[in-house]
Amino acid sequence: MCSLFSHACRWEFTERNPITHVRQATQRANQPTVLTNAEITALLVELGEPARTAVFVALATGLRVSELLALQWQDIDFSDNTLTPVRGIVDNHVGGLKTVASAASVPASKEVTDALARWHERTLYKAPTDWVFPSPKMGGKQPYWQDSLMRKVIWPAAKRAGITKRIGWHTFRRSLATLLVGENAPVKLTQEMMRHANARITLELYAQSTMPAKQELQAQLVSKWSGGDDETRTRDLCRDRAAF
Repeated sequence: MCSLFSHACRWEFTERNPITHVRQATQRANQPTVLTNAEITALLVELGEPARTAVFVALATGLRVSELLALQWQDIDFSDNTLTPVRGIVDNHVGGLKTVASAASVPASKEVTDALARWHERTLYKAPTDWVFPSPKMGGKQPYWQDSLMRKVIWPAAKRAGITKRIGWHTFRRSLATLLVGENAPVKLTQEMMRHANARITLELYAQSTMPAKQELQAQLVSKWSGGDDETRTRDLCRDRAAF
């Protein structure tokens, strides 16, 4: 809204931007949901095709759902193990990508391309310009509706897998960022894999530190306070008692 009113000021439709004085909360109301490796494995086991491949690709690549469902087979380079988003789809309206950085090629390891190749063998729509995840109800002319796929397929699978977290498509993207940070991936590499404009977005808005990672870091720090070996600690204890 601030940008909209600023544009209106430039075109002299209005003399002031009322949004500049609006207060905004500096903290999130709720902590975003992310999945652990164990939860991801459990979810994938419960999913059938094509939802399993769609979720697997979303988790592995960090694609936004608008980019994921807008993929066509011609966007995937099986020989070079990459895929390149060239369009987005929202409410079944095909349009452009969210940002310039979104158009960067995305790594698709052999595990990812193998999963896509297996799905390509099973789908009825194999032409280069066919959707990778077409809706059978629409005769392949449109991709799956994102809300319907989540509500009717993914949520029930998550429940069967014992996942009580409230998940959405963006959960997969956030989970990738968090897991990359947990693997001590370089910040620049994580930013590029997420296709963020800058690293601040990656670290402040997407990635979260997991409890095991925090505990491990804490243990490394505390270990430096514990002194030497048992013999040294015993000698120091005796000396301290003698002082009293």
